[in-house]
Amino acid sequence: MKKIFENSELNYEKISNMVANGALIIYPTDTVYGLGASIHMKKSLDKVYEVKERDGKSPLIALLSDGKYLEKVAIINELNKEKVEKLIEKFWPGGLTIILDKKRIIPPNMVSNGTSVGVRVPNHKISIKIIESCGGILATTSANISGEPSPRSYDELSEEIKSRVDIVVDDNETPKGVESTIIDMRGTPKILREGHITRIDIEKIIGKVE
Repeated sequence: MKKIFENSELNYEKISNMVANGALIIYPTDTVYGLGASIHMKKSLDKVYEVKERDGKSPLIALLSDGKYLEKVAIINELNKEKVEKLIEKFWPGGLTIILDKKRIIPPNMVSNGTSVGVRVPNHKISIKIIESCGGILATTSANISGEPSPRSYDELSEEIKSRVDIVVDDNETPKGVESTIIDMRGTPKILREGHITRIDIEKIIGKVE
């Protein structure tokens, strides 16, 4: 049976137990509403793609409750270590997703059988508490069926996608509504998507990027 939580009645222990047992969760972040699953549940990760009606070629990202979990999921090469640290210091928590080489804890079906993973710490108290209750790491994508706009608020979530998950968190705060900026830091820094944080913002911190 689906459980809809509102701010006044959030039960993080119950959410944690449900996600650990395979539940999918729709929850607010600082950018758009997210659709999350445990990184330890292969069937749940597969179900995320089914819910979104999306093939497995678009990887999920790892949302973290704190930067301390970064070393559990990703590898920072020495060449870019200082730049990555500067980006984290300036933009986390916030709307910057950093692409790095993944560690073995990240399952293949979460990242389209690739060798990298996107990581981010959201600047949103409720999402941080939800992610922390789920072990500090939650595989996440936008909470929309492929082809639909990314939902900027609870009211923009489609009834269809809400009907396909196990947990929905109704947050009174409206997220910013702009998707995160994605930067690949595995080699020469490269912006893959410009979103909440601009190229100019990034270049002020680490210099020119592709």
